[in-house]
Amino acid sequence: MARNFNVAAEKLGLDEGLREVLRRPDRELTVALPVLMDDGKLKVFTGYRVQHNFSRGPCKGGIRYAPDVNLDEVRALSAWMTWKCAVVDVPFGGGKGGIICDPRTMSLGELERLTRRYTAAIMDILGPDRDVPAPDVNTNEQTMAWVMDTYSMHVRRTTTAVVTGKPLVLGGSRGRREATGRGVMLTCREALKKLGMRPENTRVVVQGAGNVGGIGAELMHREGYKIVSISDMYGAIANEKGLDIPAVMAHQKKTGRLAGFPGARELTGEAALELPCEVLVPAATENQITSKNADRIHARLIIEGANGPTTDSADAILEKKGVMIVPDILANAGGVTVSYFEWVQDRMGYFWTEQRVNTSLEQIMVKSFDDVYAMMQKYKCSMRIAAYILSIDRVASVYRLRGVFA
Repeated sequence: MARNFNVAAEKLGLDEGLREVLRRPDRELTVALPVLMDDGKLKVFTGYRVQHNFSRGPCKGGIRYAPDVNLDEVRALSAWMTWKCAVVDVPFGGGKGGIICDPRTMSLGELERLTRRYTAAIMDILGPDRDVPAPDVNTNEQTMAWVMDTYSMHVRRTTTAVVTGKPLVLGGSRGRREATGRGVMLTCREALKKLGMRPENTRVVVQGAGNVGGIGAELMHREGYKIVSISDMYGAIANEKGLDIPAVMAHQKKTGRLAGFPGARELTGEAALELPCEVLVPAATENQITSKNADRIHARLIIEGANGPTTDSADAILEKKGVMIVPDILANAGGVTVSYFEWVQDRMGYFWTEQRVNTSLEQIMVKSFDDVYAMMQKYKCSMRIAAYILSIDRVASVYRLRGVFA
């Protein structure tokens, strides 16, 4: 991300002082979280919340629970959120939070106490007009309900707009669960138009079978794409004639994994990336396409459903091969876009139909794709650099107009 920022800033002719402002987080908070465990012992966890930029509006970004959470990671992800919000032009800045813990070893009660303690510890920088968290790695709708309730108890009023990704009954938005996968499908559709390709003649390999990969694959299957492979954490399944994705997802829901689906051969997730296809959708984890396998990628188009699935060295190899990459900060921005819709609905106290959510999402994703594509043509660069140029320019423009308070 640092390289992409520097290349984009150079093309924009951004002065060094403004570059330094945009590189650094506006605010960082580290908190100690004493929690009473089920065995009666007190354990102290470490939590972080980084607000990278709030010049365009409240900070927006998830909270993750994992043993390997660290401040550098949270900083980087908060910056990523700034550029992601700016590229789809929603009025948020980037934020990110995390707690160093292993939620797999903790009871529901311990997780609730940890979440409430964390929320209370960062209360001073939270709020619908300050910072609006969302679910991330190992957090979910229930976690957000605890955050919302804790915040509401402290301010003495129910404040649903303090988080997004909540259950519907607590002010969540229809269409939120499918939003990131839908954004992947929409950006793929727009990219195919530019390449002169049609869905019915397009073979797709999807890495990941969760809310991004699985839902994205189902939506693409519905649009007529031939999904020839999909993978989960255990491995991949493939059928060159195309998989029945609704049946695949039903099998996964029933058995807990894709393996064993009738009529499909099994292979490793790494091998699946190298299958013959026109479109590759890495929608699992970071650093999946590297200098070691980039030469063996057959796809003409890569839609990054995951954050950071392609390394810088792989980027250069794929660019030389003429592969179009729709970068993560655009391709997977459907989730933050519908999070914005949820925040708007909570503040209005009026909730939209799923059709309105999906129509509004489509409008924003299509316009954002067109904006990035126009930047790519203007600066004669990759889609990734174009997305950074667009987002950095939007944030930098706000600084120029507002000036520096002294």
